[in-house]
Amino acid sequence: MYEITVKKTFAAAHRLPNYKGRCAAVHGHTWTVEVSVAGVSLDENGMLIDFILLKEMVTQITMDFDHQYLNELKLADAVVSAHPTAENLARYIFKQLSKLLPPNLSLTKVKVWESADTAASYQEGV
Repeated sequence: MYEITVKKTFAAAHRLPNYKGRCAAVHGHTWTVEVSVAGVSLDENGMLIDFILLKEMVTQITMDFDHQYLNELKLADAVVSAHPTAENLARYIFKQLSKLLPPNLSLTKVKVWESADTAASYQEGV
């Protein structure tokens, strides 16, 4: 089994409306999305998937977040807009990216970093 990982960053603000603490106020992050995909065979170039292609797929999903206030986005998943936590963003990105990947690849994990030392991940079938 082969696995590759790409990262993509974006800047966005959010707030956690029901949270009792500083994160209830509007604040921003430079978010990093880390995506890992796996498969059993390589293509004719010796690649699982081209890093550039995978990163373009991640960018296609995250570009709507860049320099936005996440609480006001109208996403397919209303939970993310109401509670734009790293956990909910990871799940949302996982679900969206799963639709874009070729059938020979499986999405193993999406990890969303809020800062250099805090992250949340989402994976299925664990």
